[in-house]
Amino acid sequence: MAFFICTQCGYGSASWLGRCPNCGEFNTLKETPAYLRDTEKSSKKEEVKKLSFTSLNKIQSLKKSRLRTGLFEFDRVLGGGLILGEVVLLTGEPGVGKSTLLLQSFAPLAALYISGEESAEQIKGRIDRLRLKKNNFLFSDTLQVEGIIDGLEEIKDKVNLLIIDSIQTVYSNQSDGTPGSVSQLKESALKLIGAAKRLKIAVIIVGHITKSGEIAGPKTLEHLVDCVLNFEGEKVSNFRLLRAGKNRFGPTDEIGIFEMKDFGLSEVTNPLIFLDRLEKSEVGKAIVGATEGKRSLFFEIQTLAVPSVLAIPRRVVKGLDYNKVLLLLAVVRKYLSHPLDKFDIYVNVVGGVNIKSTASDLGLIASLLSSLKNLPLPNKSLFIGEVGLLGEIRNVYQQEKIIKEANRLGFKTSYSSSNLSHIKMLKNLI
Repeated sequence: MAFFICTQCGYGSASWLGRCPNCGEFNTLKETPAYLRDTEKSSKKEEVKKLSFTSLNKIQSLKKSRLRTGLFEFDRVLGGGLILGEVVLLTGEPGVGKSTLLLQSFAPLAALYISGEESAEQIKGRIDRLRLKKNNFLFSDTLQVEGIIDGLEEIKDKVNLLIIDSIQTVYSNQSDGTPGSVSQLKESALKLIGAAKRLKIAVIIVGHITKSGEIAGPKTLEHLVDCVLNFEGEKVSNFRLLRAGKNRFGPTDEIGIFEMKDFGLSEVTNPLIFLDRLEKSEVGKAIVGATEGKRSLFFEIQTLAVPSVLAIPRRVVKGLDYNKVLLLLAVVRKYLSHPLDKFDIYVNVVGGVNIKSTASDLGLIASLLSSLKNLPLPNKSLFIGEVGLLGEIRNVYQQEKIIKEANRLGFKTSYSSSNLSHIKMLKNLI
């Protein structure tokens, strides 16, 4: 019995259909040779390959074989640099600065840049604007994967990095789908990964994301690569964060911080970079501390609570997990007896960044109480702590390290589980 698979979305059917029920495309279901009836299958048997192995004592240490980029913050997230043979998937919103990040990081290296979205003139103009060296930087607009790999075979001694911008634009001649389809993404990625391992060349693959913020294409693409990086930040903000969602050769808790300027991306090392008015105490403002990798960073949370005229009050959140904010609002209503259903509540993390750490829980509640009572929090105060469903305040990762860093930077008081056991004690601060 034959089996038909859609070349656009991968939907399978036991019979041919003119229109795919899953993606709605016409004439995309093709009979797949792997599912043909036994009488139609090839009688040839695959040649048995002899097991090959090597001693791990002869393998070079990863630390010694790291390929350093042009940006320390990028190396920090990767774990010290790229590994030859490593495949990295880089994603981010359109216009966030992925291409700029790649050019600044890898233009000084012997790299081959494959672009299906920009011409050679556009790439050269950007490199000139960024004032980067381009002596060993090669460009190609060849989008067929087989052609790319054949070209790498010829120049493998001249380059040690391949950049694909983006995976949705390249295609394989062994797949019937159009560029960007599920079948093409899988086939192209598998061939590039195989070539990277065989030729010992690092590969950076740029991937688009969907409206929901997820990586476009099959989930298996994330499982195939060695590292998944997400470059995030609001277009209206100058700050950008680089996070690792997966990293086989390094940590996943480190972040790289950049600031977009006229000349490109600038690395940020100041832990107070997201605080504009540390000296000034204002209503609805709280400073929180969190550990990202080995660094302690400080963020400003602003909360605005105003009387609502709606039957269902509004909840607008930027920079924090929306569901976690709703959970904390329920805790406040339960244990502090505030009628939050009569207020529209707006929450924002200054700088257009997202806080993933639970250390921001206590600061959010403190800023909310400040806005409800229309009174500022104590000047130069820091809030660190996770808040549970019972209203208790818990320790967070490397809490003592954050407090020591806060004392060094001039904070007067740090509020955490060491001096607050329950959110009811916040009433005494305001």
